[in-house]
Amino acid sequence: MKCCRGRLFTRWRRVFLFAVTVHAAWFRQWEGKPGRFFRERQVCFGERTGWRAVFGAGMLHEWRREGNTMIKLVDVEKTYYSKAGDIEALKKTNIEVREGEIFGIIGLSGAGKSTLIRCINMLEVPTGGKVFVDGEELTSMNEAQLRKARQNIGMIFQHFNLLASRTVYDNVAFPLEIQGMPREQISRRVAELLDMVQLKERADYYPSQLSGGQKQRVGIARALASNPKVLLSDEATSALDPQTTKSILQLLRDINKRLNLTIVMITHQMEVVKEICDRVAVIENGLIIEEGSVYKVFTEPQKETTKEFVKTVNDIKIPPIIDTASMKQAYFPGSRLLVNLTFLDSGDAEEGKEKSAGADQPLVSAIIKKFGVDVNILSGKVDYLKDMPYGTLLVELIGDEKSIAESVRYAKDAGVKVEVIGYVG
Repeated sequence: MKCCRGRLFTRWRRVFLFAVTVHAAWFRQWEGKPGRFFRERQVCFGERTGWRAVFGAGMLHEWRREGNTMIKLVDVEKTYYSKAGDIEALKKTNIEVREGEIFGIIGLSGAGKSTLIRCINMLEVPTGGKVFVDGEELTSMNEAQLRKARQNIGMIFQHFNLLASRTVYDNVAFPLEIQGMPREQISRRVAELLDMVQLKERADYYPSQLSGGQKQRVGIARALASNPKVLLSDEATSALDPQTTKSILQLLRDINKRLNLTIVMITHQMEVVKEICDRVAVIENGLIIEEGSVYKVFTEPQKETTKEFVKTVNDIKIPPIIDTASMKQAYFPGSRLLVNLTFLDSGDAEEGKEKSAGADQPLVSAIIKKFGVDVNILSGKVDYLKDMPYGTLLVELIGDEKSIAESVRYAKDAGVKVEVIGYVG
């Protein structure tokens, strides 16, 4: 009787698995693209599977992407245990990275940046929480599933991590060889990648014959070899000079646009964030303390750490000729109001509304004409937040109390951030 029951159960299990497999195949055909439920995995009726083996490659750890979210961290924690004392490197970290964007993570040394980015591809296994990449939960995968999932996640490093005994060509080909790709396909893929990073003429060079920037380009080509959907950058420009850094950032921008590649960059350089990122998160002592668009974080930093980072690229100093010792916060006869203006391109105005003054609009001349005040420009600059004009001006407003107050109000209403420093004589 037990034997019959066992055979009956096995028979029904096979029917069930067959139905699920057919449904998955139908779903792929109906959707017109490879299904995620059983991505590149076959269900073998003759082997011992169990529920996790059947659904582990799909349903149990499948998180259907919300909108265009590519990476999602939910309450991720990482603690290093030791006899000397436990170290909480990450504390309840929650982050969402959208598909095709460049997301920056900035923080001081020891803040938890590297631990965070290594948790995304599970080089560091989180102590708690969940990590999702492209709709799949990496934290529930076994080693074999992780190896396959990591093919969709490339990574570049601060110190390049190239194989010294291999040529540029062989370094880029290495991950493809491990995957078992045919030699002819490897040759075509490597040639395509070296052309993309502008190193086609250096294919037979060894790492010792390359500059730092060229080594990083090899690292980028190697990271893109398996055609990943995500690229992780671990302080990739920290060891490079400013000019080389700009060229590498420009290359990453081009790759991002060309391949719609999602890039996560960790750095301690606000200049890098300003140059390339769409959004940024600030990490301190294992916690994300601030997150938002680069514009929002630059123009309205909330935390002291964020303000210090912004100052490194946007610090307008008051000239020594201004007597700040006698500065007052209230108007007095003959005084001049010292104001720091922060503005940027406001884009197209809504229909029926006047376009607000921005980096591309004549704010200063408008104030002079409307309110009859004199404006003395002490210092300023116009820069870019990625492709968006971003400007700062340190000015003196000279006039009567009412005109100065109306000028400040007008600037605020125009969408310009106004920092009133004080009145000087």
